[in-house]
Amino acid sequence: MEKKAGAFQMEKYRRIFVVVMDSLGVGAMPDSADYGDAGVNTLRHISESVDTFAIPNLRKLGMANLCPLKQVEPVEQPQAYYAKLREKSCSKDTMTGHWEMMGLEVKTPFRTFTEHGFPPKLIRELEQRTGHKVIGNKSASGTEILEELAEEEIATGHMIVYTSADSVLQICGNEETFDLQELYRCCEIARELTMRDEWKVGRVIARPYVGKRRGEFVRTSNRHDYALKPFGRTAMNALKDAGFDVISIGKINDIFGGEGVTWALRSKSSVHGMEQTIETAKQDFHGLCFVNLVDFDALWGHRRNPQGYAQEIEKFDGNLGVLLDTMRRDDLLIITADHGNDPTYSGTDHTREKVPFLAYSPSLERGGELPECGTFAVVGATVADNFGVAMPEGTIGESLLGLLE
Repeated sequence: MEKKAGAFQMEKYRRIFVVVMDSLGVGAMPDSADYGDAGVNTLRHISESVDTFAIPNLRKLGMANLCPLKQVEPVEQPQAYYAKLREKSCSKDTMTGHWEMMGLEVKTPFRTFTEHGFPPKLIRELEQRTGHKVIGNKSASGTEILEELAEEEIATGHMIVYTSADSVLQICGNEETFDLQELYRCCEIARELTMRDEWKVGRVIARPYVGKRRGEFVRTSNRHDYALKPFGRTAMNALKDAGFDVISIGKINDIFGGEGVTWALRSKSSVHGMEQTIETAKQDFHGLCFVNLVDFDALWGHRRNPQGYAQEIEKFDGNLGVLLDTMRRDDLLIITADHGNDPTYSGTDHTREKVPFLAYSPSLERGGELPECGTFAVVGATVADNFGVAMPEGTIGESLLGLLE
């Protein structure tokens, strides 16, 4: 990987990997009840729902020290520094969590249309501009709405539009009959329409699928997110402007609208995302590798499947061992999350939770507990501090770099 030009200062770590285990919360926030999420704890409740839970690499880093796990004992001498992070922003969605990590506090939640679907005026304009009649227009699970409406879409050329508890407008399209490029065109129109304040959603998502009849429909990896760009500059912009690499793996590039990214890799799954991270760790780069692993959330949290979630964590743990073996002495790995999604809780929404912060480097002589932090933004602030880059004006977060000794 080509090294970017820039005036590099002396830093503690040459490369930092930030890996987001999407939705892996570790306990309720003080205000969780205000969001309808009293008593949630994604990681703990997953552990309580399965007989076995083999996570040796996460355990040695200190993950089991963050909350009690039925099968996994905490370690006396963890290899990583560990802490819980509270979300300062007033939400529990993906974009807010990631933007806060990189220094932005979201004070006004994105619009949601969970209860009644999208307004008739928006739907009429979307139909007129795309040439497709809209069906669906409600809050639903992506798999359930395909079972309900995909056969009709295939037969008629209509367009499935739906939302969720997140601030999203999602459009389904069968890759064989609707055409992938047509799906993307319709999503681009939807993104343009939903830039208006009264309809503004965080993301428009293309949800392509294959299959011909109920029971056969499968969503493909050709999903594409059309996200709002961050409302301000983040740690990623500061790093890129200073000449450092900012590598995106998974949906990071979509979440930030390409802002502050120098190189982007799309992932087919969370396992694939970790494989890409391991391959990236074998390359020579200088800066940040920012990774989102979405399957924990999309496949298991929203579908309220703690057994599947546990198995996904175990797969991650196996690849984590490979990544740890691949890391260099001057690398730093930060493992965190963007919100919770307790698969034992009611409904299908994200849950308002604290998230883990695990910081490991082969050069660390020891690990240990750090104080609980009041914002996810310590992640971006720590990265920027390491590379001697000032956080942009208006951002939040204090660096933890000096505590990683």
